[in-house]
Amino acid sequence: MFSPLVQAQNSVQKIDTTQFRVEGVCDMCKSRIENATLVKGVKFVEWDTQSRIITVIYRTDKVTEADIYKAVVESGHDTESLKATEQDYDKLPDCCAYRDGVETH
Repeated sequence: MFSPLVQAQNSVQKIDTTQFRVEGVCDMCKSRIENATLVKGVKFVEWDTQSRIITVIYRTDKVTEADIYKAVVESGHDTESLKATEQDYDKLPDCCAYRDGVETH
């Protein structure tokens, strides 16, 4: 008798928004970061090259904030709380190297 009600409550979609800093320097970085973040459940993503802040709107029943951070660092870009592995960072083109302090736009 209560089963359909419980199932309906469990399937409620919750949309959430997160913003965090992602290191990068150019439009190639922007494209890579945004594409990496478009995992299942992400509805909108935009990374600002000037502020280095990414805005992600996502469904919490499909993806977690931790999943989003992981997708970004696997693309070779550091976040405010997770760093890309040296192996992933080394795959970036030379113009996208942000750890050496050189910024090319």
